[in-house]
Amino acid sequence: MAKHGSVKHGSVKHSMTDQLVDHFFRHESARLVALLTRAFGIHNLDLVEDVVQSAMLQALETWKLKGVPKDPAAWVYRVARNRALDVLRRRSTAEKYGPDIAWLEAIRGQDQPLDEWVLDSEIHDSQLRMIFACCRDELPPESQIALALKILCGFSVAEIARALLTSESSVKKRIYRAKQRLTADPTPFEVPDGEALTERLESVHNVLYLLFNEGYNSQHPDELIRRDLCEEAIRLCHQLSEHPICSSPATQALLALMLLHAARFDARLDSDGGILLLEDQDRDGWLRPLIGRGLEALEASAEGDSLTRYHLEAGIAAQHCLAPSFDQTDWTAILGLYDQLLRIHPSPVGELNRAIVVAQLDGPRAGIEAIESSANLKHLDSYHLLDATRGELHLRAGDRALARTYFESASNKTRSLSERRLLVRKLHACG
Repeated sequence: MAKHGSVKHGSVKHSMTDQLVDHFFRHESARLVALLTRAFGIHNLDLVEDVVQSAMLQALETWKLKGVPKDPAAWVYRVARNRALDVLRRRSTAEKYGPDIAWLEAIRGQDQPLDEWVLDSEIHDSQLRMIFACCRDELPPESQIALALKILCGFSVAEIARALLTSESSVKKRIYRAKQRLTADPTPFEVPDGEALTERLESVHNVLYLLFNEGYNSQHPDELIRRDLCEEAIRLCHQLSEHPICSSPATQALLALMLLHAARFDARLDSDGGILLLEDQDRDGWLRPLIGRGLEALEASAEGDSLTRYHLEAGIAAQHCLAPSFDQTDWTAILGLYDQLLRIHPSPVGELNRAIVVAQLDGPRAGIEAIESSANLKHLDSYHLLDATRGELHLRAGDRALARTYFESASNKTRSLSERRLLVRKLHACG
């Protein structure tokens, strides 16, 4: 019995270690990449990514045998930093990398916790600085965003492709070409200031918007809502909102949009992790203080003359948050906001959302007609929510056979188990 108990205890210990390393992969790796890139230069970006991943794998093996160190972040950082130094030394490039090696060698043997020589706020700032660094003028906008999502947000190629509504092969090419450009660039890793900082702000907004979106409606099989991604997007956007140059009306509007959506997180899932659609959510479960903060940010975004997609999307979210019930939602006002949104920022997803609003106002047949008359929706052929929406509208219109076809198609296109369970319920409703 003693032996059996010991094995069981060891299994639990290993499981906890696996979870901790997984936490570091998802939460700390981007910060370590950002910090090490500042030390080794953006031309060594591939090297930094490799040593961080290698250090994470070593942590998984070492911590299982010796236990988790007192300061896990500092442990992983030291291992990654030392591996990078060893690689550079083996390359015999002392002349090229001399300044980097001299500075890092000076602190190589120091064992103090990471935050004694690099403040926690510095790590956070480094991550935001890296996003600005990825959004360099010489890179096409789509390559800037793909690179930032891959390196700093931990997105897979498949997740980036879904976010940008493009193919995985296209994303791979964009990231490869962007890295080639950065590696060949002799200029050091620096973040612009003043007007140059403002010029990159739109791309940074886009990265944070896509980061939040992936968290809000994730395609991860086991997690519909990845709160860690949403919280990181909100944290970084909040930093922008407090910066004297980056606190633009668009920044405030983006922050408002995130807060208003985040306020509804707890009500989006039932006790079994199943999806609750907007009409089924308990609005008492919405976080009113967070809604209040979102509305304050939306009010702050009204200063100035600019009107961005974030203003209009935040306005739509505010309409939902302020409605006493689903039936009392001001769908006419929301339709007007979508019309404005599509004028300044045309997108197939926006057209699909507008068609859903049309269905609320004029019935499911009107919504179906709005979808079928849109030429841009052909870009959403692989987007499961297009088929799911078609299925729902045909179900409400009484065409159960066609609704079943669309629900089955949507189920085949999503990786989310929560969404598949919802689609199974919809298939049962088709009879």
